[in-house]
Amino acid sequence: MRFLDELIARLGRAGAQGEKLLRADSGFWSNKAMERLQDAGWRYSIGVRMQPHVKAAIAQIGEEAWAALAGYPEGGEAQIAETTLGDRRLIVRRTRLTGEQAELFPDWRHFAFLTNRTEPLAVVEAEHRAHAVVELAIRDLKDQALAHFPSGKFNANAAWAAIAALAHNLVRWTGLLGLPGATVRTARTLRRRLLALPGRLTRSARRFTLHLPARWPWREAFIEALERIRALPAAI
Repeated sequence: MRFLDELIARLGRAGAQGEKLLRADSGFWSNKAMERLQDAGWRYSIGVRMQPHVKAAIAQIGEEAWAALAGYPEGGEAQIAETTLGDRRLIVRRTRLTGEQAELFPDWRHFAFLTNRTEPLAVVEAEHRAHAVVELAIRDLKDQALAHFPSGKFNANAAWAAIAALAHNLVRWTGLLGLPGATVRTARTLRRRLLALPGRLTRSARRFTLHLPARWPWREAFIEALERIRALPAAI
């Protein structure tokens, strides 16, 4: 609760306007947390654990209520539906394998969350599921500077964490702006393909020239990213 109080107060002091939404996993699941957010005028979607009363509520959903989820990867299928848990809206996604792999996990697996949002089912479910990308950012940061902290001093480590976050964001924006539409890569892959290539800097006639390897495996991607980023309008 202290975290929520600080979060709500801090956003207020920062001048945040408009609707505010907290998306979280089941670690935040508690009546007190949801009531606190509701009282503050926030929207929320919070994951729940598969406890007996949650399973019982899901079991009451009729088969006709489940809608297929488009765009699910091959080799599996997903459906979504909603019901209530007490007086709160409970949204459920269920998935299972298909084809030969279905023999390993033939039954549906359920993932549910509670929300006070009123938008259509598909919109709320998709936006809640999108919050899981934070796990990818945490994974990337742990694979970089946050694998270790250099000091026994809190402030020094805080500065280290801030710089690590800035570096991570720069790498990610380089990928998004330089290679739009490409498959999202880990930060390690982006560093190896776009940043860690060898080069040689020479000077002639008072001009510097950077020589890059002609046979670099990701040469085309590097040139495309460089040209796109160079073409971006200057910030005002």
